[in-house]
Amino acid sequence: MNLPLIDLYQTDFYAWTQTQVELLRQRQLDCLDIENLIEEIDSLGKQQQQELINRLGVLLGHLLKWEYQPSKRSRSWVATIREQRRKIDKLLQKNPSLKPYLEEAIPEAYLDGVDLAVGETLMSYQTFPACTPYTWEQIKNPDFLPGCLSESDQDLLN
Repeated sequence: MNLPLIDLYQTDFYAWTQTQVELLRQRQLDCLDIENLIEEIDSLGKQQQQELINRLGVLLGHLLKWEYQPSKRSRSWVATIREQRRKIDKLLQKNPSLKPYLEEAIPEAYLDGVDLAVGETLMSYQTFPACTPYTWEQIKNPDFLPGCLSESDQDLLN
């Protein structure tokens, strides 16, 4: 298949990527599809930002459910909170330049978290604060769970 690169980009993305990789390996820089490469590399960075927002949203949603629906607390919620914290930590370790983006990501993720909490409970949007009640230090702290812990909650944490 000897399509021009722009056609290949539009008709067979995988083949286009493999062609770009081979051209880079061979240092045939003048043959690269520069415009589409720029677009794709930019997109990769945005995907990392979106992954951070998505994971924070799930985490914040579960922290809200934990705080505002204490009678429904479950081991599943604890596992989700732990998993999201671990994956956020790993994402930030692999991409330390995302840390300054947290200031922008947390408010956006909080709205997603509220949507999650409303969607999974019988509570209304008015139940939750307009902006996140948790600091970044609390959000990332593996020992932080909002609200009061009961004796039965201790069983969920073990």
